[in-house]
Amino acid sequence: MGIMSKLSTMIRSNLNDLIARAENPEKMLNQIIEDMRSQLAQAKQEVAVAIADERKLRRQVSDERDQKNDWERRAKLALREGRDDLARQALLRSTEHAEHSTAMEEQWRVHASETETLKDTLRQLSSKIEEAKRKRNILIARQKRAAAQQRIHETLAGLSDRSAFEAFDRMAERIEETEMKALAAAEVDEELGGDALEHEFARLEGGDIDVERQLMVLKEEMGLLPAAAEAAAEGEVVEADIMEVEAEVEVEAEVEAEAKVEAEAEEKKD
Repeated sequence: MGIMSKLSTMIRSNLNDLIARAENPEKMLNQIIEDMRSQLAQAKQEVAVAIADERKLRRQVSDERDQKNDWERRAKLALREGRDDLARQALLRSTEHAEHSTAMEEQWRVHASETETLKDTLRQLSSKIEEAKRKRNILIARQKRAAAQQRIHETLAGLSDRSAFEAFDRMAERIEETEMKALAAAEVDEELGGDALEHEFARLEGGDIDVERQLMVLKEEMGLLPAAAEAAAEGEVVEADIMEVEAEVEVEAEVEAEAKVEAEAEEKKD
């Protein structure tokens, strides 16, 4: 039991030291787990020694029993041969080994019980270290989340200062003012720069004509130009008459051509 107490004391001491000087929680947790694993390995070695001692005691108990039985067999042999003196000495030796066997067996049972307790404690400690390794990842995630929340809080606290927003608004106003000045300069160059006559004809050829055309289209759609509509209808009738005359002329030309071809054919026959 002293082994486990010593190990527990070492772990608590190391944990308290690491926690007291913890600057990087993730690094400290990894170091704690590593120290636990190292101390667990040391504890395993000490428990292995205890197990070896228990097995050694058990073998000594068995040897003493064998010696006791062997001297008892020899005492029987001496009695069969009529040697009471040898039988007496053999029985004394057998009794001695029996006493040793009883004393050692008692020690072995106590040691075996303690060894089993150590083995159980060692298994529990190993299980707890594995659990600590699993919790380490959770703790690291929690620590990172807390650090992120702290950074966000500090950022928001800094943004609560109106000076930053005011500076942003001033910069936006300055950019807008620069854009307006650039547009105004471009407009001045367009209006005052170049040939004035060219500008006038460009205006006539561009926007004014387009406006007049759009106006005429709207009037026509609204039926405000009856004369224009009748003229368009008359134009369509004239166009149809012309197309009809042209068709008749084409038919007559084809008939004359066929007649001429037939006449030439008849002349060649003659």
